[in-house]
Amino acid sequence: MTRAQELASYAVNSSYDEIPEPIRQQLKIRIIDSLGCAIGALGGEPIQRLRGYLKILGNSPKSPTTVLGGGTASPDRAAFFNSALVRYLDFNDSYLAKGETCHPSDNLGGVLAASEYTDGSGRDLIAALAVAYQVQCRLSDEAPVRAKGFDHTVQESYGLAAGISRALGLDEEKAANAIGICGTAFNGLRVTRTGALSNWKGLAAPNTAFCCMHGTFLAAQGITGPLEVFEGNKGFMDAISGPFEIDWAREGFDRISRTILKKYNAEIHSQAAIEGALELKEAHGFTADEIARVEIDIFEVAYHIIGGGEEGDKTIVRTKEEADHSLQYMIAVGLIDGRVMPEQYHPERILRGDVQDLLRRVIVRKDDQYSHRFPQEHACRISIFLKDGQVLMKEKAEYEGFHTKPMRWGNVVAKFERLSVPYASGALRKNIVDAVFHIEEMRVREFTKLLSEIREP
Repeated sequence: MTRAQELASYAVNSSYDEIPEPIRQQLKIRIIDSLGCAIGALGGEPIQRLRGYLKILGNSPKSPTTVLGGGTASPDRAAFFNSALVRYLDFNDSYLAKGETCHPSDNLGGVLAASEYTDGSGRDLIAALAVAYQVQCRLSDEAPVRAKGFDHTVQESYGLAAGISRALGLDEEKAANAIGICGTAFNGLRVTRTGALSNWKGLAAPNTAFCCMHGTFLAAQGITGPLEVFEGNKGFMDAISGPFEIDWAREGFDRISRTILKKYNAEIHSQAAIEGALELKEAHGFTADEIARVEIDIFEVAYHIIGGGEEGDKTIVRTKEEADHSLQYMIAVGLIDGRVMPEQYHPERILRGDVQDLLRRVIVRKDDQYSHRFPQEHACRISIFLKDGQVLMKEKAEYEGFHTKPMRWGNVVAKFERLSVPYASGALRKNIVDAVFHIEEMRVREFTKLLSEIREP
């Protein structure tokens, strides 16, 4: 068997009953968290542009699948739009590997659309999503691509091909072809997240969902793909990742509980630093006007991605995409406003003089000691220098939402409520939360019917 065939066997033969109950509950937490992010994104400007795109290209009366906020579309375009909603706020879950960071909830839009298309059960949805999560996370562990200049959507293409194949009920042969097609065709570049950031930062993963739905449907119709996509001549290992080993025959679902949630609407590597800065503000009661400068010592990955390292200057902040990938901006706006939530990324907030001034007095440095403790810890030190000479300091190793300090169901529901209030009534919000908690007892189309009742204001 090729590695694609081994992965296909793992994907299509995975069953709900094999997933330990605590893991199922963790997956439900991630579903409700992702849905809160998706509903809260409905008012975003790029989302409105995508709605126009759907009006032109998305209608499919023969095979309609639900589009959050109203309407239906073909499965591939529903996967694209709903994935864009999950991703747009940059408030969804993450997985930290030593050389890669990804967002496993990027898989939800594709797996949900495929499950609705086949009128699958809630149990099948859980199993397919668990497969997608595990595959993307394990490839992030063993085959990181960021240092080679490729985006984390590369591993997502394998996770989605596997998860969508499971949701569509494909056999091993067709699933292996789907993995071969998607793994060969969809290898995004890391420039998506470096330099001057664009809307594509939030749309690269949704585009991968669109493409993988397309590729997997081709495989379902008998189109074949390169089965040696991993180990073949000029394949993934030869061209991008280098050699690695994953024994899919022995793989479980343990990585799901190691994915982490965001307490703040901010890039994942910033979470502990933001929490520490806000804790100092609450404990000492200073105002932003009293701050002379802020120094953040943090692990190397955070420094390079959001602190001004190899992925570009983070003191030039003009757009939401640049703001939520600038540690300087996120710390500054948090210290001024006392929170980092979606409203901190409105254009008028980003460009206001107070935050633009303070962010240039936030100094970010990489710390080798903290780097060695990553990804087991989210270690950093926040030092706030006040104009009266006081120096306030706090060291962090975790935050609420990290795998060592997980966010509980009630707190995630509170996050869902906060994000979805403008778009769903109290009764609808309660019904969605209850449906996720009891998803095994439903057909997916019953569940998406609830989601179809969400409306843009």
